[in-house]
Amino acid sequence: MIDPDTRAADWVADAEAEAEDAEEMPLSLRLSIADALTLGNATCGFMAVYFTTTGILIPHLTGSSETGMARNSAATAVILMLAAAIFDLFDGIVARKLRSSPMGAELDNLSDLISFGLAPAYFVLVYGMVADDAQQKVSAVAAIVVLLAVVLRLARFSCVTMKDGMFQGMPSPFGALTVVSIVLLELPFIPTLLAIIGVAWLMVSRVEYPKPRGVLAVAMLSWIVGAMAMLAAWAFDAPGGAFLLQTGCALQVVMGAVIPLFATARRVNTFRGNRRESREARAAQLP
Repeated sequence: MIDPDTRAADWVADAEAEAEDAEEMPLSLRLSIADALTLGNATCGFMAVYFTTTGILIPHLTGSSETGMARNSAATAVILMLAAAIFDLFDGIVARKLRSSPMGAELDNLSDLISFGLAPAYFVLVYGMVADDAQQKVSAVAAIVVLLAVVLRLARFSCVTMKDGMFQGMPSPFGALTVVSIVLLELPFIPTLLAIIGVAWLMVSRVEYPKPRGVLAVAMLSWIVGAMAMLAAWAFDAPGGAFLLQTGCALQVVMGAVIPLFATARRVNTFRGNRRESREARAAQLP
């Protein structure tokens, strides 16, 4: 016979243990405000893929009268990628100001992979299927290159410690928006392909890029909002909308090309300065 009092005591002990476990587990699983913003990033990336599929790819495959890049859906998909970049910008700011859960870094990498890896790569793939002079198989290779570049860049970001305030390689949000801008410029196929591969290389390169903090973060946010306005004007066929879109895309591509040049020049000047100081120090030690 089991003593009822003993059984009741065991039940109470088990209940207390389960309560303690329930109190401890959420500490590592509870989402913070920064995590909620990160999930918004992932949602925008997924919806960008959705609009690219339903508004551009499916009408093309079903022989819809609307050929080429469907304007409204393309604009919506890119606006969603821009919104993902805003979420990505603010989740880091909020995480630094408030708190971030232990899952924060992993959630950020996974969300960035969706919004700035899968979504732009898929956009390139669909472009290769609907553009008049594109080659589908070559575009698929370019899309894979973009996706793998983002995967490698995010993996390296988790493993490599950089000096404060700098990224190694083009940040994935900036790279994704540059890739999409190249597609929207509607250049000939070969230059478009080479430019996309060039951006993928910059993402895995050792070129240093400044982190968007302070004034730079405000400038980046202003640029993203302005790009959204340009896309909306283009989508609704506003007067000058096409010109605004082409100008914005061209500026994005120019920035993607110029920043590495400035970074390289800065590294060269730093190297020369260090060598000059070293020579001066050796000369001062001579009798």
